[in-house]
Amino acid sequence: MSWSIVSAIWRREMRSYFASPSAYIVLAVFLLITGWFFTLNLFKENLAHMRSIFDILPFLLVVFAPAIGMRLISEERKSGTLELLVTMPVRDFDVIFGKFLAAFSLYAVALLFTFFYPFTIITLGDAQVGSIIAGYVGLLLLGGAYLAVSLLGSALTENQIVAFILSFALCAVLAILVFAAIVIPPPMADVIQYLSSTYHFQNIARGVIDSRDVIYFLSLIFLSLLLASRAMIQRKFL
Repeated sequence: MSWSIVSAIWRREMRSYFASPSAYIVLAVFLLITGWFFTLNLFKENLAHMRSIFDILPFLLVVFAPAIGMRLISEERKSGTLELLVTMPVRDFDVIFGKFLAAFSLYAVALLFTFFYPFTIITLGDAQVGSIIAGYVGLLLLGGAYLAVSLLGSALTENQIVAFILSFALCAVLAILVFAAIVIPPPMADVIQYLSSTYHFQNIARGVIDSRDVIYFLSLIFLSLLLASRAMIQRKFL
């Protein structure tokens, strides 16, 4: 992997994000929704904790991640710049990884703005700092996994709407598998549960960062990026 190429792709994508209103719109909607749930929990329910945020964000990310990732490859293919990019002396995985890092950076910025919530909770009540830190680690891993899956969806089509729908469907399946495991008899239920991203995030959000959950998310990210690079290799000759 060439880090200079990855860095160049990352910088290019970040400029593209903030040169258009799309990044600001996505960030604004993200913060409005999370802020509404936090405010409702704090002032209406009179509860000073992050549980409402950690409960809603995994499902918000099912929409948020595809909204960020749908344009990453499909827009390049539609505009014709992908053909120019892949003829340059760069590895396909370097291109994919650079684009993933840009999308992940935008997501990290969105999470950074939510730090106001735990600071408020720590000021007002007896907050469990360890659980909050673990929850944010889980959100970073979960968001990274959904963004990688969304990048895969974008690599499969040149239509951004189709890319969004496909990415949303893949992320939604990963999110709701934990509920499907309830009605499926064992031992298949254990397999279905392990495949669920929600199950692994909930484990981390409880305050325990288990290596098995971390390995699950990192494996999902790597597999999705690898498949995205393979999809780009196959489709660039079509």
